Parts: sequence; C-alpha cells; structure tokens
Amino acid sequence: MKFVHIADMHFDAPFTSLNSKENLGEKRRLEQRNAFKKVIDYVKENTIEYLLIAGDLYEQEYVKKSTIDYIAKLFNEIPNTKIFISPGNHDPYIKNSYYDTYDFGDNVYIFRNSNIERYEDENVNIYGMAFNEFYMNNSPLENIILPYSNKPNILLAHCDLNGSKDKEGFSYNPILESKLNSIGFDYCAIGHVHKNNLDNKNKIYYPGSTISLGFDELGKHGMIIGEIKKENFNMNFIQLDERNFEELEISVDDFDSKEDLIEELLNYRYNKMTMYKVILIGKRKFEINTREILRVVSQTNILKVKDQTKLDYDLEELSKQNNLKGIFIKEVLSMYEEGKCTEAEYQKAIEIGLEAM
Repeated sequence: MKFVHIADMHFDAPFTSLNSKENLGEKRRLEQRNAFKKVIDYVKENTIEYLLIAGDLYEQEYVKKSTIDYIAKLFNEIPNTKIFISPGNHDPYIKNSYYDTYDFGDNVYIFRNSNIERYEDENVNIYGMAFNEFYMNNSPLENIILPYSNKPNILLAHCDLNGSKDKEGFSYNPILESKLNSIGFDYCAIGHVHKNNLDNKNKIYYPGSTISLGFDELGKHGMIIGEIKKENFNMNFIQLDERNFEELEISVDDFDSKEDLIEELLNYRYNKMTMYKVILIGKRKFEINTREILRVVSQTNILKVKDQTKLDYDLEELSKQNNLKGIFIKEVLSMYEEGKCTEAEYQKAIEIGLEAM
C-alpha cells in the first residue's frame, strides 16, 4: 500500500507571533492552502491509496466554514484515495465540531472515540483514536495488544512521545516511545510535535507541521510518503513549505554605534522567502533598543531581534578609578552582589550610567 502522512496543518491558526510584519499572517494562511493543495496534487498524480492525517488539521477555536469547504473540496478531488483523520488536541472530535456535523465525503474516515478503533480492508489494518477534549491525560495506547494479521498494522494517532504534563497540568496522549515500539505496529503515523523525526529507526514518525508556524519550528516542513508491505517498508520526505524561518547571528564587536548596526541590518542580503530572527552577540559599545531597531528595519525580512550582547567595558579596571565613574560602578556592583538587582538590571544600569557620563 502507498500512503502519504501529514499532521499539524493548523488551518486558520492566528499566527500571532508573525503579526509584527504587515499581512504576513494572512500570507501564511494562503501558504497553508498552497501546501495542502500540493499534498492533494501529489496524491492524485501518484495514485496514492491512503492519506493519513494525524491530527490538528484545523484550529477548532478559529476555523471558518469557508476553510472547511476548501478542505472538503480538495478531498473530493481524490475520490479513490481513502482518507483517515485522527483528531488532535487543537481539532478534537467534540459535539458540534465540524468533524461532528460536516460531511467531508464518502472517502473520508474520521476516528471518533478516545478508545482505539480499528479499520480493516483488503490491504491494511489501521488503528486510530480521537481527542474528545482539548487534552488526553491517559493514553489508550498503553493497553493495546495487536492480534496476528498477515496485513500491515498501521497506527494513526495524535500523541506525545515520552510526553509529560504541561504547566497547567494537562497531557496530550502521552506514551513512552519504547512502549509504543514494543506493540509491533508496522508503521506509526503520529502528529503533535511540529519538528519531524526522520532519523528515527523505530517506524514511529512525526512528519512535523506541514508548514512552519514560527521560529520555534526551524528546519524543513512537509509530508512523509511511503510504501509498506508486511515484509518490507520504505519512506521518504517531501518539503512543502516554500518559506523558511532562520536565526541569524550578528556580532556587534566592530560597531561603534547603533547607526552602524542598523546600517548593517538594512544592507544585509536577505533571502526573499526567508524570515529572520536576528540574534545580536558580542561586546557592545552602545545601548541597544530592540524595539527601535525593529521599527527602523521594518521593510526587511527581520521579524524579531534578540539582544545577547555584553558590555564592552573593563568594569574591574574602571571601578578602581578615583572619579565619578569608579564610584558609580562600585555602588551598582555592591547592589548586585547584595541581590538588590538582577544581572540584566545591573548591566543596563552600568550601560546607561557610563554612556551618560
């Protein structure tokens, strides 16, 4: 059987972290559609028998009916492909959700229960489940035992490998990778983590989010394609996201002023389809205001600026001077050593004070 495995599409995500750049959130929503269209076109052109969607296809809180109509329209373009969906924590199968009320087509099978279900046809056994809430603290995968079959057994699930509770005390179908591997599936098509794990040797794969949702999702994004028989298995990865998110380190060692730094940022040769998070490093001789820098370079591909620089002063030597600078540094250093200010506050006070003097 030939299959395509995707996850974490997150249709109609608000992209709040990208809103500092005009219309970029809207562009990303259009790029989501373009990536999904590529999936359907690939399925159509390569006569793929099964499309496996491992959860978070859309955002329950934000999704529009027009987006659901768009998804269903594309599903209808591949009527001979069996489409399976395992609802996740962002698109749970709950009352009055689109999974509950919308007719996606005869070729679409949506797992409805938090307990394991099995779909069987002449080629494969597909096991799956659904989030019925926005979290799942106890995984039904812990107790599953596979009966013998001469057909491949595939798991389709939205789950958190080796996961733990979040800061609010919730879990998202957590299971140990060693436990899942011991069950004996021929392939585990899973979703939830937005970074792919293509180097895994256990036949347990995250494809990652289909397009990157921000700077915490660096690297390639797309879909897994594969062919599986009971006795052998092969797979590959196809990148779908044309836009990249990259971190760019720039040293300020050779800059004498903020104007020098801004000039460097304005003249940098940016890739048109790459959005950058600039990380400033090195020793600075001037005060850095990241908000001001972002405002000035707003016409570039820079979305974020992070300051990790240190002051370019020999504070120990300056503190020995019998003048206003020396007295000031000793006073601030004393406050820091007594725990009256943080290191960041200490550095900022030194910077502003010395610049003023």
